[in-house]
Amino acid sequence: MDEQRVRGGGPPRWWGQGPPWWNRGDGQGVPGTDRDVGSRWPWRSTVLLTVFVLAGSKYAAEQQVGEHADLDLFARVLLVVGSGLLLWRHRHPVLVAFGTATAAMVYLGAGYPYGPVFLTVALGCFSAVVAGHRKAAWAAVGMLWAGHVLIAHWLYRWLPPSGDEPAAWGQEIVVAAWVVAIVAVAELVRVRREQWDRERAERAQAARRRADEERLRIARELHDVLAHSISVINVQAGVGLALLDSDPEQARTALTTIKAASKEALGEVRQVLDTLRTPGDAPRAPAPGLDRLPELVEQAAGAGLTVEVRGEAPKLSPGADLAAFRIVQEALTNVVRHSGSRHARVRVDAADGVLRLRVDDDGPATGADAGGSGNGLAGMRERAAALGGTIEAGPRADGGFRVLAVLPLKVTTVKGDR
Repeated sequence: MDEQRVRGGGPPRWWGQGPPWWNRGDGQGVPGTDRDVGSRWPWRSTVLLTVFVLAGSKYAAEQQVGEHADLDLFARVLLVVGSGLLLWRHRHPVLVAFGTATAAMVYLGAGYPYGPVFLTVALGCFSAVVAGHRKAAWAAVGMLWAGHVLIAHWLYRWLPPSGDEPAAWGQEIVVAAWVVAIVAVAELVRVRREQWDRERAERAQAARRRADEERLRIARELHDVLAHSISVINVQAGVGLALLDSDPEQARTALTTIKAASKEALGEVRQVLDTLRTPGDAPRAPAPGLDRLPELVEQAAGAGLTVEVRGEAPKLSPGADLAAFRIVQEALTNVVRHSGSRHARVRVDAADGVLRLRVDDDGPATGADAGGSGNGLAGMRERAAALGGTIEAGPRADGGFRVLAVLPLKVTTVKGDR
């Protein structure tokens, strides 16, 4: 019984991906499972089957005394060879399918009694079909059936035992039915195995996609946190160096701002890294949102940027609130780094089911990369797209630069919302 059922119900662990006894043998399964199993020799099952075939054939011979030749050493050798070939059924399925069929045909041609000798052929062809060698398996089964027809209805005159009579044609119908059953079951297992492989590949692809999305989310968080804080630190460090001799008090203020900005950045970076160390745990501190806009304005002021905020933010989901805060933060960071203006305006407007965030500055740009280097704008667009929103960023007709974010207030499907 599966451990999961013992602990409290639900489907077993292997449900939807194949039972634990499944033996692929192609070396292309999941590491640690199919690959390892397929590399082993099926000793135990082959030995058990060989014992069963020998014992079953002996019992069948006792029930068919006088109808067929007695089991002798050659008969037992054929039975052992036919069963022993199954040891290679995972490595060489085509060879095993034809080998078991040939051994069974020689066994029947020698006039030995019917019995579980057909079981070796069934398992050999079954393994070939499951491994994808369908035509070879059908050819091997067809060869055995055709050989049986020839032996039972024509070659019996020259084969032992002497004085044998032809078999009834009704017996061929039974043999044909068993052949069809073997092929049908093998095809069903092959189809199910391919389905397991597809499901396994889809799960692996989904896991890689989730990992990529998580890495992208963390990269955005680190970029937004570090870009903003380091911009403030860079500006204040320049102020402190310029005023170190002429205005020590102002230089002290700049150093204080640097200390506060670096402390906050370290705290946010630590929070992001904690999600890597203990995935699934609740964060130790709440994620920032638009309620922290006053702190953002104060930090921008420390970098020499005056920010005017208009409008009030509505109640947002944690994911949307964090995205809105990061978008405003990145927009103000770009003003500090890339604009010659020391004044910015933030407009928060919630109406018609959407939240509009507009950040304007009057420019001019201080370099060719006006509005940002590209990574910040790409991160803002990814955050907005994950919520079903949009970002427009570019120069204004009257000069300066504008970032306009439109986010839905009600998010039905949120990607990366943590």
